[in-house]
Amino acid sequence: MKYFILIILVFNFSFGMKINRKIWSQNTTFSDYLGEHNISTAVLDSVSPKDQEYLSDIQKDYVYYELLNDDGTLIQALIPISKEMQIHLFKEPGGSRYTFDIIPIVYKTQTYFAKVKISSNPYDDAKKAVHSDSVAKKAAQALHGIIDTRKLHKGDLISFIYVQRSRLGLPYCMPEIKVMKVKTKKIDQFIYVDEDGHGYKETGKRVAYTVTGKKKVTYSKRVSSKGSTFGMPLRHARITSSFSYRRWHPILHRYRPHHGTDFGARRGTPLLAVNDGTVSYAGWKGGYGRVVQIRHAGGYESFYAHQSRMRVKRGQKVKKGQIIGYVGSSGRSTGPHLHFGLKKNGRWVDPMKYLRKKSIRTSMLKKFTKYENVTETRYKSVTIKGTAENRKKLKAYLLQDTPSYIWPKIYTGKVYVNDKKKFKDAEQD
Repeated sequence: MKYFILIILVFNFSFGMKINRKIWSQNTTFSDYLGEHNISTAVLDSVSPKDQEYLSDIQKDYVYYELLNDDGTLIQALIPISKEMQIHLFKEPGGSRYTFDIIPIVYKTQTYFAKVKISSNPYDDAKKAVHSDSVAKKAAQALHGIIDTRKLHKGDLISFIYVQRSRLGLPYCMPEIKVMKVKTKKIDQFIYVDEDGHGYKETGKRVAYTVTGKKKVTYSKRVSSKGSTFGMPLRHARITSSFSYRRWHPILHRYRPHHGTDFGARRGTPLLAVNDGTVSYAGWKGGYGRVVQIRHAGGYESFYAHQSRMRVKRGQKVKKGQIIGYVGSSGRSTGPHLHFGLKKNGRWVDPMKYLRKKSIRTSMLKKFTKYENVTETRYKSVTIKGTAENRKKLKAYLLQDTPSYIWPKIYTGKVYVNDKKKFKDAEQD
């Protein structure tokens, strides 16, 4: 069964129920939330230790939804723990007990068109045209460094197509712009956008791009590396499972987030601190078994699970490349391996976007700089898939003089609830 919540501010049902859209507050725990609704924390007794660990993944500013009856009693709640998975808390029919589960978030992915006439600046005008702050931000990002937007004039046209996730007609997560076209009296230029949101005038070959900033003018000397980059958590790393917001769990046989990278290794293989830091936790952690967590500068925290033995204690200072434990299979594990996780400002990120191949401390040439304002032309090889197809689509929208898709502020369509009073995906056939 797929469960889905409508994205609305407040919607009243004909039988007295309503849905509330709320923002998760900072420092609010799941236990606090249960207390607010007079729900006993005994509901957590039926939750596996592994699933209980996901409760700490609820972050401030996450949007969550409640289904309430006419007297304000909570019937159901859907609380995201990532962009793919959510906690489903619901009251059992005909009783007072509540049940807890973790289920996928259901959404639709579609391509949309936007046509923005300039009256002030691309961001404000795009937001006004499509009623979406996230689309406007991405449009401004794609233009940055490609078009001098200060030279745009009233009446100039910016058009683009983008892919957007939606939940019942409202945007969900950040959009992905595919291609843009800027048309002025002097410019008639296509801009191709990569998966990170950066725009390019050309793709498929070595292209030039402009960087405006401060130029380093300085001297260099050889120093010992102090861990300005993250190294690998073990030597001769072999990845057996990658980071995923939604992975089919090999033991639980259901979808669960996999907020880390699994490295296959023999029992007893030394585990290395990926950067300088302070041990924030060292001990047993439910399904993760023996765990060491290290807090690093810049809001990062690394996570080393399933250890056979730990070599550090909480509060201990460690250096990049220092042995902090050994590979094992403690906790819920199919065999010896390291589950390595990385948080940035309290949120899980894909570790492989941050790790470098070497963990050991090395001597390096470090530059000590002063800066001068400068605009430089640099070169890189850029390949973006689907550029020809997306350009053709954009031309078709423009030829047909298609208006921009305007996102509604609230959902006003029908709501479907099945006889067990569970949220049902109203976008599915």
